[in-house]
Amino acid sequence: MLVSEFDYPLPPELIAQAPLADRAASRLLHIDRGRELLEDRTFRDFPELLRPDDLLVFNNTKVFPARLFGHRSGSRAQPVSAQNPAAADFLRGRVEVLLTKQLSAEPMEWEALVHPGRKLGVGERIYFGGEAREGSHELAAEIVGRGAFGERHLRFDPVQVEDFFGVVQRIGHVPLPPYIDRPDKPSDRERYQTVYAKPLGSVAAPTAGLHFTEEILDRIRQWGIETTEITLHVGLGTFQPVREEVVEEHRLHREWYQISEDAAERIRHARDSGRRVVAVGTTTVRTLEFAARQTLPPKQKKLGWGTQDGRITGQSGEADIFIYPGFEFRVVGAMLTNFHLPKSTLLMLVAAFAGRDQTLRAYGHAVRKQYRFYSYGDCMFVE
Repeated sequence: MLVSEFDYPLPPELIAQAPLADRAASRLLHIDRGRELLEDRTFRDFPELLRPDDLLVFNNTKVFPARLFGHRSGSRAQPVSAQNPAAADFLRGRVEVLLTKQLSAEPMEWEALVHPGRKLGVGERIYFGGEAREGSHELAAEIVGRGAFGERHLRFDPVQVEDFFGVVQRIGHVPLPPYIDRPDKPSDRERYQTVYAKPLGSVAAPTAGLHFTEEILDRIRQWGIETTEITLHVGLGTFQPVREEVVEEHRLHREWYQISEDAAERIRHARDSGRRVVAVGTTTVRTLEFAARQTLPPKQKKLGWGTQDGRITGQSGEADIFIYPGFEFRVVGAMLTNFHLPKSTLLMLVAAFAGRDQTLRAYGHAVRKQYRFYSYGDCMFVE
């Protein structure tokens, strides 16, 4: 299967550069797979599309300001032309670091994307929150390794976990996706975050959840629709393009997840009762489908449950499941999702669920109707 089969044309002006003032005012494209129906709605209609016995599953991860600006060690400010800001940053040793995955707490080590990469080799020191010299910074790190796709491994000078995240919260910037062509604003700290976000750890928002408001959540609860939460901290895979030409050759980065025993019990009970599990976002889809494929305890194996029936236990670990057409969904019966980049793994996931032709037809409809695309854009409900 070729990656080029998941391409589509998108006018740049349809890429949402800022969120709507009202989260729930987003448009919603309803896709009924069985009837091959496309219906234009608004997100406020979403509770009406749910069944009374649905189980709605959210990813409650919280984004932290993982984009840091710093200085390389030993850099010296030099006279530069104001007409060339890029050259000015280069000569002053300014660097940009995007923390993507915590590797350890003692010592504090992170996987990160860096810019300019060609100037940041192993052994380079970077200072954050001050000038590029000892004693005039809030955090300092040394590059101690390189990854397969140019990412760096950073080891920070000894610091308590709480102090580290406190400094990052103060000096860091919201890691807006590269297709949002503007600097982050203070308002992004609230808007690039779901209203139900709890455990800190993601470098990108689970964007399908950005449309929910407390009002919408209250309506869902008042109608008796059951909900539960799981956690998947979104990492480097969100920022990495598919470099291969053949879909099956692509590999995803691993991302930490956790499903509590209470959430697992709710999911098992819903499935045993023949109820539909509705995933809010592709991160939730990936977590549930990955968890359903993990080895079950020996006692359960003897009962013949195996891993084929999609029963989920309370668990945590690192998920790297890649979902593309031909995939057998064992848990998810419907999904809410935003619109995704051409030739991306997330678009492939949606195509696996809705069918490639129907997915691309829906995207073509959304373009013609001028839906807003990507993280701060509109959404679709596929059932």
